[in-house]
Amino acid sequence: MSVLTDPFTHLVTALAGLLEPLAAHSATAAAIVLITVLARLALHPLSRAAARGATPVSGLLPLLLQLPVFWLMYRSFTTEGELLDHRLFAAPLGARWFGVLGEGGPFGAQGLVFLGLFGAIAVVAAWSAVRGRRSAAVAAAAAAEAAAAPKKSARRSGEPKGPARAAGSGSGTGAAAGLPELTAEQRELLRKVGSVLPLLSFGTLITAAVVPLAAGLYLLTTTAWSVAERAWLDRRPVGAGAGRPAGGAVRSSL
Repeated sequence: MSVLTDPFTHLVTALAGLLEPLAAHSATAAAIVLITVLARLALHPLSRAAARGATPVSGLLPLLLQLPVFWLMYRSFTTEGELLDHRLFAAPLGARWFGVLGEGGPFGAQGLVFLGLFGAIAVVAAWSAVRGRRSAAVAAAAAAEAAAAPKKSARRSGEPKGPARAAGSGSGTGAAAGLPELTAEQRELLRKVGSVLPLLSFGTLITAAVVPLAAGLYLLTTTAWSVAERAWLDRRPVGAGAGRPAGGAVRSSL
């Protein structure tokens, strides 16, 4: 285990030394935040690619690629080493929520640090849930509109017959533009999945309560980054340029 955790420990210690003039006794906690931000910056191209073909599980790959970093963070603050006694304000970074309850209770000096962490995670989770439900509603409405567009166009212009109909079927929206048509059952499943997935963000609270404080700080930082990054990508015209051929038709990558 030390073959992997020792280099990570040295990295955290080195960054903490650089940040000590600014963060004082919480320099190691600041180093954890910085490492998390650097890891998310490295994964940002994957997040942009996922946003071009957004689905309710578009963030799964970046999440999986973060697991090694989280594992190193967890191991470094659960095994004997120099990082265990480093602190975020009054609480040791190697401490756990249930462990500090005996050190002054939930409103003691250490307990208040954890309560602050939980409160911040809850705010980020609520933000994620609101954005997720809104995105799911927009995606379901877009899918329904795409499915209804060819029928509306046919009713307005009159549906051609014979060879003209076959030739004309290559234009329009929906499947003709390269998008797979969704059945009513698939759209309903998409809506349900999209409404449930954002609620999983609140599971971070449970995880933060059982892992060391350092790992909880990592979870807070990466979750906040994910929500802010998604909000930023949604505001940018990701699908208006890249991923769309000339003429505005979106082509399926499958």
